[in-house]
Amino acid sequence: MAETHSLQDLQQPTVSSKVYVQRDYSSGTICKFQTKFPSELESRLDKQQFEETVQTLNNLYAEAEKLGGKSYLEGCLACLTAYTIFLCMETHYEKVLKKIGRYIKDQNEKIYAPRGLLLTDPLERGMRVVEITIFEDRSIGSGR
Repeated sequence: MAETHSLQDLQQPTVSSKVYVQRDYSSGTICKFQTKFPSELESRLDKQQFEETVQTLNNLYAEAEKLGGKSYLEGCLACLTAYTIFLCMETHYEKVLKKIGRYIKDQNEKIYAPRGLLLTDPLERGMRVVEITIFEDRSIGSGR
């Protein structure tokens, strides 16, 4: 059985490798990531959990980029105030990006860290990839 880890255990461990989930441009330039399960994760993560995480991220990014009345109102207020309105309020996009950050932190604590993995927010990688860091299994050769 695989050893479980906490998020604190993964602060300074040895990195075994990294897996990158690329953007999916088949639907244009909207922010969407591929749901193809990387073979490097087979021994550590269930395919369904991985696909659920990526699909939720895709849905959240679609929500962030959705245009509606609120987005148009934000744009109009920005123009009327020479964009100074954004000094005292967050845009819908910024709010959803924070929501994505909380979701990734939650997924790391509940699913990824106990399996020796760390999911990195795509915002930290320029929205190009979802990076999953694989840490060395400490139970091998460590005497634990």
